[in-house]
Amino acid sequence: MTTIVAFVVVIGILILIHELGHFVVARWMGVGVDRFSIGFGPVLLRWKGKGKETEYCLSAIPMGGYVKMMGEESPLEGGGSGMVDPAKSFSLKPLWARFLIVFAGPGMNFVLAAVIFAAVFMILGRPVLPSTLGRIRDGGPAAQAGLRTGDRITAVDGIRVAYWEDLINAIQAEGGETRHITFAREGREERTALTPARTMVRDIFGDEREIWDIGARPFAPAKIGEVSPGYPAGKAGLRAGDTVVALDGVPVLSWDELAEAIHKRAGKRTELIVERDGKSLTVTVVPQPFKDRGPSGEEVEIGRIGISPAVAVSYVRSNPIVAVGQGVLRTWDMTVLTAVGLWKLVTRQLPASTIGGPIQIAVVAGEQAKQGFTSLAFFTAVISVNLALLNLLPVPMLDGGHLFFFVIEGIRGRPLSLKKREVAQQVGLFLLLLLMVFAVYNDLSRIDFFRFFK
Repeated sequence: MTTIVAFVVVIGILILIHELGHFVVARWMGVGVDRFSIGFGPVLLRWKGKGKETEYCLSAIPMGGYVKMMGEESPLEGGGSGMVDPAKSFSLKPLWARFLIVFAGPGMNFVLAAVIFAAVFMILGRPVLPSTLGRIRDGGPAAQAGLRTGDRITAVDGIRVAYWEDLINAIQAEGGETRHITFAREGREERTALTPARTMVRDIFGDEREIWDIGARPFAPAKIGEVSPGYPAGKAGLRAGDTVVALDGVPVLSWDELAEAIHKRAGKRTELIVERDGKSLTVTVVPQPFKDRGPSGEEVEIGRIGISPAVAVSYVRSNPIVAVGQGVLRTWDMTVLTAVGLWKLVTRQLPASTIGGPIQIAVVAGEQAKQGFTSLAFFTAVISVNLALLNLLPVPMLDGGHLFFFVIEGIRGRPLSLKKREVAQQVGLFLLLLLMVFAVYNDLSRIDFFRFFK
């Protein structure tokens, strides 16, 4: 039920804002609007607005919506109605006005994303990690600089840092230059010099990119966030909220240290000392052997006890002005990321199996809703950016197709004939239906729906 409600809420908001963009700008440009519909198909609810000009509808299929404007096709081309007031006719408005009306739908989806991000950063705060060092890689820049797990970086070249992202941004800004690091250790402040190492990492698309690495990970306490049923940890009585302070008598300072030690003890009796509600307890577990891939891709055996870390992030609120800037920046980052993903799909650098449809959106929306309002809000913003970019593709039947026709009109000095546009829209409709069928097929394959027919 949560999945269905989350899906309806997310899609409903995105469609409403998108169509509202078309509607508001159309009215602003003096274009009459016959119908404002959320959804397609049979009308479930309808009413007339103030002035009785526009009919507002809620339709049965919540997969889109539309704004039917007066004179969308010029009577001179045989479309629309000869009874339309020329002053309110969409097709008789200047090209720039029509362009703005059509662009307003995707544009409002970009605005919605920025507003959601800004509101979350302002009201709930942005998630941050402290600038405390976790696991230190042997022989890495941090180790060579004498830094240890638990050291909290307070400044880079005299510029104060409080969070991990501030630290990383400061390091990346100067490339491989040696940086003067100020850090806090055991209540006193110390300084050291650190020279980051150039390394290559893969992004979410698998492409390599260059970064400057300090050889340390952010600190995460050895606090258990979730215990998987049926695994050694659950059978031994470990609980969410327990903090592991020692393993076989050796102090544990971070989650990375705990995980690394457990991985090395597959099938071996292991004694954990944990803190629970201010008390110290001793728990014995035997890590279960699992096959995994090592750093070089070879198959290795590791131990697992079925625990995951507690969330180590905190939330820092931004003032309204800063939050707006952060919201716009996050929207831009998501736009670039989505555009790159679309380009890789078109050029077949990403497999077509990654394309998702309404079922996938519903499933993920349900998962985000269970994680809380913040997760669902971020998901809505991301989907809003996706919807905006998809609508801007130069495909007939989409807003981008109409904008493409307007560009041609601007170049030729006159619009394409109604017949040509009708043919293009029929082709566009076929392509969209084909894409929708393929996306739904992918969605059903992900949930192994087709096993019932094997």
